[in-house]
Amino acid sequence: MNNHKIKLSIFINYFLFAILLNSVGTVILQVQTSYGITASSAAILEAFKDLSIALISFLVASYITRIGYKNSMLLALIIVAITCLGMPLVNQFWMTKLLFGAVGASFALIKVSVYGTIGLIVKDQKEHISLMNFIESFFMVGILTGYFIFGAFIDDANPQSGNWVNVYYLLAGLAVIAFLILSTTQIDESSIKNPTEKTALGDFEAMFRLAIVPVVLVFVASAFIYVLIEQSIMSWLPTFNNKVLHLPNTLSVQMASILAASTALGRFLAGIVLKKIKWVTVLIICVLLAGGMVLLALPLAQNLGNEAITGWNNAPLVAFIFPMIGLVIAPIYPAINSVILSSLPTRQHGMMSGLIVIFSALGGTTGSLITGYIFEHYGGQNAFYFSLIPMTILIVCLVFFNKLAKK
Repeated sequence: MNNHKIKLSIFINYFLFAILLNSVGTVILQVQTSYGITASSAAILEAFKDLSIALISFLVASYITRIGYKNSMLLALIIVAITCLGMPLVNQFWMTKLLFGAVGASFALIKVSVYGTIGLIVKDQKEHISLMNFIESFFMVGILTGYFIFGAFIDDANPQSGNWVNVYYLLAGLAVIAFLILSTTQIDESSIKNPTEKTALGDFEAMFRLAIVPVVLVFVASAFIYVLIEQSIMSWLPTFNNKVLHLPNTLSVQMASILAASTALGRFLAGIVLKKIKWVTVLIICVLLAGGMVLLALPLAQNLGNEAITGWNNAPLVAFIFPMIGLVIAPIYPAINSVILSSLPTRQHGMMSGLIVIFSALGGTTGSLITGYIFEHYGGQNAFYFSLIPMTILIVCLVFFNKLAKK
């Protein structure tokens, strides 16, 4: 196997899906403007994305080794290329739902396959943690790029225009390129084949047996809570910038890129720090700092004045400070994933990755729906203050996860 080419293919796949998945915040803002959709109705897009991720992960994760990691990723790229082409051709809200459903289903195949493939090409736990953080950091680079790609297609002079959907022609082309690179990449999956389990039912039973192990139960709770926090902020930050801080649509989307950039930097730095300091200590400090940033930054969103905001140079301070929360929450997700995966045999990585994806997706949907409801009925600031509650719960989960992981 050519590990360098495998890594390149993984990075490109993750880059594409980072743009597509996390464009949901931008699209939530755009459909409210272009199609006249309410905030709570637009929040359903997160559910289409995340519930399809959870459903497909549940159906295929237990026996994805039978399908093959490479075949699963190729199928995902084909689906995405087709649905991206459909967006500008249809240009209706229902097509947006279909797109995120397809993207979510495809990402389930991609993520489970990527996490499984990592186990095939690394030598030890340190390399596993390092590669996991690097890949997740690259994922955030994709999110950062996506904000500017979408921003380039948004017309502030005609905000109700549906021309922004033309961005999907570009994304369909990227999916085709990713397909071609992966199709020419050889991945040796012989080590994950298990001839003793000959039925899909046996695979499902194995996944359920894994799911009820106490350390896994606490882990999936931690992953659920973390993604609830992250997605509630990431998906609604463009709308917060627009509705609360009164930034123009394009600037609202572009300034949300600060969150992606700070998260990417945080995960890169985490790869260095976690080699020297115990992971549970780092993560608890990160959660406490995140709570402090919420209490520090959100009050700055009050009494902003009546000056028209035209660009980065006169944007309010809170638009720069609050997205920096990504710097401190960034290490949590890849670190806990790596701890649980590197403790399991390679054969179980596919099943464990499926559980990660399922509960991450459910956490993302829950966070976005709750935030959307609070945003519409109680205001944007209160919607983000809500994150303090799951942050408190996450600290408790991390303490128990560390104790059980030791055993």
